[in-house]
Amino acid sequence: MKPVKLFLILISAYLLFSCQQHKNTTSISKNNLVFNELATSWDEGIPLGNGMLGALVWQKDSNLRFSLDRADLWDLRPVENLSRPEFSYKWVQEQVKNNTYKTVQDLFDVPYDQMPAPSKIPGAALEFDITGLGKVKSVRLEITNALCRVEWENGTTLETFVHAENQAGWFRFTNVPQGFAPQIIPPQYKKQYESGVDSPVTGQDLQRLGYEQGKVSSDPGKQVYRQKGWNGFEYEVAVVWKNSGNNFSGVWSISSSFSEKEGGKPAGILVTEMSNQSNFDETFKTHGNWWQNYWAKSSVSLPDSILEKQYYLEMYKFGSAARDNAPPISLQAVWTADNGKLPPWKGDFHHDLNTQLSYWPAYTGNQLDLEMGFLNWMWKYKTTFEEYTKTYFGTSGLNVPGVTTLTGEPMGGWIQYSFGPTVASWLAQHFYLHWIYSKDEVFLKERAYPWLKEVTVYLDEISVRDEQGFRKLPISSSPEINNNDISAWFSQTTNFDLAFIKWNFEKAAELAKELGLEEEAQKWNTISKEWQPFALDSTTGGLAFAPGYPYSESHRHFSHLVAWHPLGMIDWSNGEDDQKIIKATIAELERVGTDWWCGYSFSWMGNLYARAFMGEKAAGILRIFSENFCLPNSFHVNGEQHNRGYSKFKYRPFTLEGNFAFASAIQEMLIQSHTGVVRIFPAIPVDWKDVSFNQLKTTGAFLVSAKRQDGKVEKVEIIAEKGGVIKLVNPFADMLIKGLKNMKEENGILEIRMEVGEKIVLQPTN
Repeated sequence: MKPVKLFLILISAYLLFSCQQHKNTTSISKNNLVFNELATSWDEGIPLGNGMLGALVWQKDSNLRFSLDRADLWDLRPVENLSRPEFSYKWVQEQVKNNTYKTVQDLFDVPYDQMPAPSKIPGAALEFDITGLGKVKSVRLEITNALCRVEWENGTTLETFVHAENQAGWFRFTNVPQGFAPQIIPPQYKKQYESGVDSPVTGQDLQRLGYEQGKVSSDPGKQVYRQKGWNGFEYEVAVVWKNSGNNFSGVWSISSSFSEKEGGKPAGILVTEMSNQSNFDETFKTHGNWWQNYWAKSSVSLPDSILEKQYYLEMYKFGSAARDNAPPISLQAVWTADNGKLPPWKGDFHHDLNTQLSYWPAYTGNQLDLEMGFLNWMWKYKTTFEEYTKTYFGTSGLNVPGVTTLTGEPMGGWIQYSFGPTVASWLAQHFYLHWIYSKDEVFLKERAYPWLKEVTVYLDEISVRDEQGFRKLPISSSPEINNNDISAWFSQTTNFDLAFIKWNFEKAAELAKELGLEEEAQKWNTISKEWQPFALDSTTGGLAFAPGYPYSESHRHFSHLVAWHPLGMIDWSNGEDDQKIIKATIAELERVGTDWWCGYSFSWMGNLYARAFMGEKAAGILRIFSENFCLPNSFHVNGEQHNRGYSKFKYRPFTLEGNFAFASAIQEMLIQSHTGVVRIFPAIPVDWKDVSFNQLKTTGAFLVSAKRQDGKVEKVEIIAEKGGVIKLVNPFADMLIKGLKNMKEENGILEIRMEVGEKIVLQPTN
């Protein structure tokens, strides 16, 4: 075997950062969105955003249209039926027992479908009459700097962006006719006709909110629209512009009652100040700097152009939708429907899959700062969640509604999931992941462990004993098996609930021990062992939904598989028993087929294949997702769009979780560390001879870069952000590693002790 030389390299942070910026910009720009015409539907528009503000650039009739949005535009009227005395987990148990479940549906399911609010609401639009501009030549989204550029054949150009940090969007036109100007187009909250009640999937008509229509006021070079909502809520949309011959530029913004109460300026004042204090080029420079920093944090290079392009578009959307000081990524984030209706499923926060999947790529993708917005929101409304837990479940501790408003209040819906008993446990994984990827001791002590501890207190109190003495839930469910029927409740704890319960106790014990709380660690460990083993299909040996309830029909939600992914409790690395379960589970998924999968099912399946080291199948299922369940602008729309037989869902409600789960799957193919042992290129297809990644993050807060060329790993770089021991499978399988004092190798596993900030480079010698 050939020796491998291990170099310790010390270079300045400035040079490293500058080189990486240039390299990333060059490689990422080839994945820009490029079209030869403007989209004619809002959900195919060019997406721009900064976590709080968003815009979609498209063409409506003869006008160029910016659909404008803000994350905290919400109608927060209370759900009155949730204040009834029947709002109780125990009461629901009685109805299930007595077979009187229609009462439950009438009280808690039906109102969600019938009531227009609480709901996310749209902002407004800006329109520009482009009748005289002629034919569009090109439309581009430059993802390296989040700039949309439109060119017309007559020489007119548009450049527009939503500033990455400031709450404003900018636009600049060149070579436009005299009198060219924007017009604010308010949503039609008041109409001359009744359009009836639509479904929560297609969206209910805005006029059902009952608002009086707001007005647009105009002054030279400025327009302001103020809209009153429910119970004193208001929001303001404003735009200012300046003409200079045939060119003009402008600024728009949206403010809300929430932002104004916290000291933010109304949009009308804000845009005037910004226009007077800066110009397009100056502002774009600071905006571009943010995006350069964002892309410098990590990158990938794939031989599959379809997957690489989709990956970068997903990470672009993540950078557009997530901020540490903004609300979490909701179903549509900052791109609310601009079609005269409320967004699909009211644009709310679904915590039985959607918010969780949306943050999967933050960890390995080295974007923990943006993921903090999700954690900050959960912590902000922790008291609200505790009150909900006490009211509905009758316990102390912490659970979270499965469907919530902007301020964390429950919204109802299919109550097996909207009031699910383990919602807070899935959310707890994000607190745990942030700790294990950051190794932030303060976060561990002040956020991660307190959250997990409160959830374990609740789970301890809510559990009961079965005939064998094991703990169980009184009634359990598995999203979204049997939809909202009474049969969606199980008398035995489902694998979905069981996985999160057992995981929560095990990880609470782990974190308590890390903090030196030995008694608490022992208590949680003891309780974790008092639950039944996972239910397996007696015929196939694969994971079932619940004891005696196998996976036998195609279904969109892999709720029975969460112990495998994302939790990693069942894992290939655990040995032969788990490998048999995984093989059997995959075989049954493939046998039953994808008829009733949504788009996110395919991207989740990519993660599952990657965890089983099936690179070809992971790449194949992700290509199906990209080519069949995404619109041209990369938005995931749940249903299959080209009738190629992948799914019987043919609709197109736009949601984001499938997009971000795709990015996570690509990361899982390139590097895995969830077991505490790092694997380089664990699940890539055999024909991926040339592939690389830069600064993907592992558990333990290590940044890893690797390059594979001509089918062999050429180089691996590791940076230790917090120091400690990194364990990794020897990426040079047929070679020895020598030359480092703080390293040992056993059974092909390298253990390297690193200092804080230390960088090592592993590469073969000639």
